[in-house]
Formats: sequence, structure tokens, C-alpha cells
Amino acid sequence: MKYSQKALNISASPTLAIDSLAKKLKEAGENVIGFGAGEPDFDTPDNIKYAAVSAIVKGYTKYTPVAGISCLKEAIAKYYKENYAVDYSPDEVVVSNGAKHSLMNVFFALLNDGDEVLLPSPYWVTYPELIKLAGGKVIVVPTTKEKNYKITVSDIERYATSKTKAIVLNTPSNPTGMVYTYDELKQIVEFCIEREIFVISDEIYDKLIYDGKKHISAASISEKAKEFVIVVNGVSKSYAMTGWRIGYTLSNKELAKIMSNLQSHTTSNPNSIAQYAAYEALVGPQDSVKKMICEFEKRRDLIYSLVNDTKFLSALKPEGAFYIWVDISATVGKSFEGKLIDSANTFAKLLLEVEKVAVVPSEGFGMENHIRLSYATSEKNIREGLERIKRFVEKLS
Repeated sequence: MKYSQKALNISASPTLAIDSLAKKLKEAGENVIGFGAGEPDFDTPDNIKYAAVSAIVKGYTKYTPVAGISCLKEAIAKYYKENYAVDYSPDEVVVSNGAKHSLMNVFFALLNDGDEVLLPSPYWVTYPELIKLAGGKVIVVPTTKEKNYKITVSDIERYATSKTKAIVLNTPSNPTGMVYTYDELKQIVEFCIEREIFVISDEIYDKLIYDGKKHISAASISEKAKEFVIVVNGVSKSYAMTGWRIGYTLSNKELAKIMSNLQSHTTSNPNSIAQYAAYEALVGPQDSVKKMICEFEKRRDLIYSLVNDTKFLSALKPEGAFYIWVDISATVGKSFEGKLIDSANTFAKLLLEVEKVAVVPSEGFGMENHIRLSYATSEKNIREGLERIKRFVEKLS
């Protein structure tokens, strides 16, 4: 039988694979500490749960408009107006089944076969797979630790061609936790507008920023930016609602209509109950979010300190999200009990086998010799996990 070549070219998510393997080992009775999960370990706030229950009781269980219920779209537009001073109308908002689905809508609405998309690495593992599915060509733009894993206009100039259709920006970043400043974004966005390159701005971690820093939306750079910037966001990370599957885009009206049409033939509307829960998340009390941010910042400080106190490991201090991007290049070429560490993938496999610690190797993120650790886990797990990692690397020869 002959299957779709596009589908055959898609790789499984390495982050979900690591998480799944860790869970299987736990089910088998192993004491595994997992740093792979890309979701808050907090429960969804009660007011959001009650809003969902209320929606069920009221019978809000039928089809909704494809692009989302009006009150939610209005709340999303208001959120961007109040927080980032960007004016969007509700008909420029498309609500989807999670931010991953929103990204799929964006790529399928934008790309023709062979269109190039600039993708700074390290990148979230799903970006290249969605680009390929939509018929686009991934052009990786490498970054360096010395430049805080961020790109500049000169990097774009080096890799852009006449076929460049879009660039993906993720701030705060998964996996590095780095945050673009206003000046950095302004230069990039203005350059892209001049070249008529779309900017796909993944802002899913916009609330999870530390040290008093502020998130800057790429759409806020100028009025013209709204024509070329497509914002992708959702409630999964900031409100501990990963399983509710509500994401959204904000874009120019024409593109929003195209994405709505596309969604109408793929999934129809997002889950009706989850939409009412998301509405409550945006308009209801924000105390739980503030507590979560405070806790993440404490964990960030702890894991940063422990990583940099560990032999052969180093990392920049994350400014947002809940990941730390650990440089393990000093371990490459060393051996554990005769087994050569030749990549991050080998390091991660040995670490899981020997110390029962699950981390995500960097190959899936488009960079060598790093691992991603999520600190969306307890302080106890962070301390115990880093102690095991320390024990492992100290045995390297």
C-alpha cells in the first residue's frame, strides 16, 4: 500500500515520546523523575472549572460559530487591547482546538508548495512538522548561546530569499526561556514588513515572564505590523488548561476569514464547554495565575543554580516559560562505563537508563548538544532530579 508521503515525512513528537516513556517506567514501578512535560503541574483554577460545569448545566453543548463564541472572541480582543495596546476586532480572532491547531491553520492558510519559512533554532519541535505538512520548506536559522539563542535582522538577511513567505518567532521561547525585547522585535518586524514577510508570533507563554520583565507582542510594534503579524496564543499554559484545548489567532481580517473557512471543513468549532471555560479564564480573577508565576520563578531560580553547579553542564537563566536549555557539550566525547556519549540523544538515553531521569534531547529542537528540562514540577523533584544528573555526570570519563 502507498501512503501519503507528506504524512510519512512527519516525525513523532520527541517531547511527548519522552513523557510517555517516563510514564511507562513509572507504571512498571520505577522511581522516575520526569523533566519532559510541557504543561503546568498545577490544577485548572476552580472558577474556570465551575464555568465549564455551568455551561453544561445551561445546555451550551451544541455547535458554536466555527471561529468561536462571540463573548470569547471579544474577551481575546480586549485582552490584547488592555495588555499590549493592539486593536483587534472580534472578526479578526479565530478560536481553535489548542494553539497547535491554530498554528496548523496559519501554515495551511499562508503557504503554497515550496514557500520558505524561516525557523530560528532551537525551535519548538512541532513547527517544522506543520510547515512540511502544509507544503512549505523549512529554512533553519541557527542561533548561539552567546547571542542568547535569539536572531537578529542580519540573520534574517543571510537566510531570506525571494521564496521566503514567513518567519516564526516564539517569545518567551520554548525551549530556551529567552524573551525578545521591544527593540529586538521592532527591528525584526520592521524588516519583515519591508520585505513583505509574514511574522508568525507564538505568544503562548506571554504571561509566564519573570524578574519584572514585560512581554512584547510583535503585533504592537506598529499599525502596519497588524497586516503582517499573525499572533498565536491560548489558555493552555497560563491557566493550566492544557487538556481543554483552546488556542486562538489574531490576524488581519482576510487571513482570519481564510482560517475560519479552513477550520469549518476540518474540525468545525472548538469544544463548546471549553470555550466558556476559556472565557472565564480571561475575564475572571487572575490570582491563581499570579501564584503560579511566583512559584515558577522560585523553581526557575533553583534549577538554574543547580544546573550551573553541576560539572560539565551550563545554562542561561530563563526569562520566561518553564524550561531551561542546558548546554551539555562538555560531556560529548566522554564515556559512561564504556558507552560513548556522542550526542544529546545518547546522553538522555543513558541518563534515563542509569538514573531514571527523563529529559528531552536537543536534536528534535534543531540544535546539538543540549537538553531541555521543564521545571513545571515540584521543588522536591527538581532537587532529586538534579542530584541524580550530578551523580551521572560525575561518573563520566
